[in-house]
Amino acid sequence: MSSAVAKILSQIREEGGLQGKDIANIVDTSPATVSRWSSGQACPSIHTQTIIAELRYIVTRLSDFYAPEEIRIWLFTKHPLLGHERAIDLINAGKAEDVLAVIERLDAEAYL
Repeated sequence: MSSAVAKILSQIREEGGLQGKDIANIVDTSPATVSRWSSGQACPSIHTQTIIAELRYIVTRLSDFYAPEEIRIWLFTKHPLLGHERAIDLINAGKAEDVLAVIERLDAEAYL
């Protein structure tokens, strides 16, 4: 399981332009803990694995529209279509579907 989480974290870093500290902020843990997950020395809880998996899916969807550094900014910036909240806060709160709804609007070219 640890190697699967490490691969997902690597993908999030590469496609989403996120650093370990960014991922730590999103899942509400320390950068050192994310580093241990990335090296396979530890494994996050099931709840945290769910958040990481949702983050990966969101990053993958956003990569259809944005470069990695733009994805990072998009995730950390308050968005009017998210009730002026940041996507990372909604993902952490278990409301990834709200973020995905905005991305679906991007996909439908309803909002750019």
